[in-house]
Amino acid sequence: MSNGGKERATRNRTIALSETERTEYRSRLLSLAAPATAEQLLDRTICQDLFEAIDYLPDAFVDLLFVDPPYNLTKTFNGKTFNRMNYREYSDWLDGWFSKLMRILKPDATVYICGDWRSSHSIFEVASGYLNVINRITWEREKGRGALANWKNASEDIWHCTKSADYKFYVDRVKLKRRVIAPYRTVQGAPKDWNDDADGKYRLTHPSNLWTDLTVPFWSMPENTDHPTQKPEKLLAKIILASSDERDVVFDPFGGAGTTAVVAKKLNRRFVTVEIDETFCCLTEKRLRMADDEPAIQGYSDGVFWERNTFRESGRTRRT
Repeated sequence: MSNGGKERATRNRTIALSETERTEYRSRLLSLAAPATAEQLLDRTICQDLFEAIDYLPDAFVDLLFVDPPYNLTKTFNGKTFNRMNYREYSDWLDGWFSKLMRILKPDATVYICGDWRSSHSIFEVASGYLNVINRITWEREKGRGALANWKNASEDIWHCTKSADYKFYVDRVKLKRRVIAPYRTVQGAPKDWNDDADGKYRLTHPSNLWTDLTVPFWSMPENTDHPTQKPEKLLAKIILASSDERDVVFDPFGGAGTTAVVAKKLNRRFVTVEIDETFCCLTEKRLRMADDEPAIQGYSDGVFWERNTFRESGRTRRT
């Protein structure tokens, strides 16, 4: 497989491309040179610079916009480097494309924008100029080595925004199944607000804006790719289930290795994704095909999300 010359361990499940696959999936990619209709774009991967494609996108066709832009860090993505800017330059760069995305949103659309502590203040400044900012989610990115001269950077933000006061949010679809530490009972001895079943003692809790149940993809997970900032499928599942209905259109302008598109497909949504790098676009297409045979989302089962390291499978606990 084409994996940049890396030797994979036997149990390594990282998704890679053979040259035959690369040729096959390349033929499915779109590149826009004229205005397109929504029907021409649905369930397709656009392999193009967003700044080139953005003016050809149709008006008011997106129900849910998920944006995971380069954070304000110097970082290389498959040979392409994004260079860190000062605060004002980064804010202007965000505004340069974010403002143009507003016309593709439906009136009741929802927008989620990812960032870290360096970029979040710019994201808030730009987003609040066009949208209602209704929350900031912080999620634990538990990966990487500790810092020696600073606190380990183990959190990221997701800004939850809406186009108007009329928007979708389905709390019952995104409840978290938590282990009960202190299982209180009624006077009659029945469980109080928790269940005692084959999975153990658990309580379904309403989702908060602090997410600690996510696992960043790594080598033994079947969703893992070589993309350096890949988001977990479980993270996208929370967002898509909470803020869209089946057959709604989910749009990702910085598609990476395709997690948004893959999860949208698994959850019976339509999708459009834009990504400048051909290798990551081909990986997206491969993952979309794999989703036909494996529609499961790790950490999500029977309509609920499981706490990390608690999903029971065949008598053992699996990391979620």
